Order: sequence, then C-alpha cells, then structure tokens
Amino acid sequence: MKVNIKMAFIKKATVIIISLGIFAAIYSFIEPYWIKIKQIDFKNNDIPYSFDNKKIVFIADIHHGPFFSLDRVKKVVTKINSLNPDIVLLGGDYVHRKQKYIEPVFLELSKIKSVIFIGGVLGNHDHWESKLRSIAEMKKAKITYLDNFSSWISIGNEKIKIGGIGDLWEDEQLLENTIKNVKENDFVILISHNPDYFQKIINRRVDLVLSGHTHGGQINFFGLFAPILPIRNKSTWKGLCTNNFSTLYITTGIGTITPPIRFFSRPEIVLFKLQQKKPF
Repeated sequence: MKVNIKMAFIKKATVIIISLGIFAAIYSFIEPYWIKIKQIDFKNNDIPYSFDNKKIVFIADIHHGPFFSLDRVKKVVTKINSLNPDIVLLGGDYVHRKQKYIEPVFLELSKIKSVIFIGGVLGNHDHWESKLRSIAEMKKAKITYLDNFSSWISIGNEKIKIGGIGDLWEDEQLLENTIKNVKENDFVILISHNPDYFQKIINRRVDLVLSGHTHGGQINFFGLFAPILPIRNKSTWKGLCTNNFSTLYITTGIGTITPPIRFFSRPEIVLFKLQQKKPF
C-alpha cells in the first residue's frame, strides 16, 4: 500500500514538473511578443514649468533581424505614436546580425511622431554591423544623432538638455561634449546604451540616465536573478536605480538576440511623464 502511494506521488510530481517545463518553454516564445507600456512619473526639482507633464517615450534594443521582423517594428512604431509623445529617445541596438537590416529599421522609425524632438544613440550591435551606415540612416530618418553630442530642447524661454554618450564597448565617451554649458539646476537627460557608464557619473549635472543593453536579462527567474548579463555591475540590470548624483533607468528593451526567447523579462516601451516637484 505504501509503495503504491509513493509511486502515485512520484507519477503526479513527474507530470507536474513536465507540465511546468512545457508551459515555461511555450511561454518563453510568447513573451517576446507581449510588449508592455511601462509608465513612470519622474519628479525632479530641475524640470522647468514648461516641461511639467510632458511625455517622453524611451525604447532600446529593437534588434531588427532574423528574430524581429519589420512587421513587428511597425507595430512598435504604432504603439509609440498612440502615446502621443512630446519627445522620443532611442537607446541603440537597432539591428541584429546583418547590415541589410539597418535601412529598413530606420525607415520605419522615421514614422514616429513626436511633438518636440526625437534623438538616439548607437549600441554595440550597430557598431558591429556598420557605425557609418547606421548614422547615415538615422540622419536620413531625421533622428538626431546623440553619441557624444547634445541638444537644448526649448519651450518658450525654458529649456532642458538631452545628450548621449558613445557606446561603452565600441566608442569613446566624451561626457563634457554633452554637458558643457550646463548648470546644476538645468534638467539634463543622458542616453547611454550600456548602463555600466552610470558608475562614471560623479557630479550632479545629469539628472536622468537612460540605458538598455541588458534586455532585463532576457531570461531571468521571476525578476530576481538573471544568469547571463552583458555588464560588469551585476547588481543593476533593469528598472530604476539611483546613486548620490543621478538616477538611472534600464529598460528591458524591445527585441531579442539568440535565443529569441524571453522569460519573466517582458519587452517594454517606457513612458516618462515629467513632473516638476512642487513645494508643499
């Protein structure tokens, strides 16, 4: 009798384990298509009154290529436009594996509608496929190229600064080019494809750093642990974090690299709503 009960338990446990394994495998191929809108109310004393409640959309890591079709890129653009963003910022890694994907992805990104400004940086994959061609197609798409450059964005007589930094693996990082003429009470956003650069910010002139690169681990265990991360600082791999000088947001990104799966790391479009801190 005890043997029969034990065998029945083992059979049930085996069925449950196999079923969970099958579910996890199927789900990991579904999740890459399940893009979420991540909304963040970002409060900061340096945000000018004219920019209060303005919307900034941030995406990274599209990886248009064999695993992320042009039709999926079109759907991302449609989702972005439905948010009616004032500013759109792009965090790099637009393609995966071949140069032939560069022109079509930027052709689709040129259809993004932003009221005030659209700009972006390159990621390591863009350097690997072709930095020069990526820059050319970005400019053709009327997307402001921000690697080691910056732009003042004005509404009336108030302004904020948006800049970028060269990819940490494949380029030089000239922060002074981005934050020159910046005062401590100016609101400054910096795009850095690789979040490891955040550790190098040692002054208060940058208010918000936007990064991608990690894909949120792409495969992680319930958001707690990611076994494979392409960064040195393994403690900071997704979401919001702060240090004594600035705030960092690392997006989980849009696309994937090999393998083309995600597990507990849904792709996302990030919607920041700027909010000026008001005294009570």
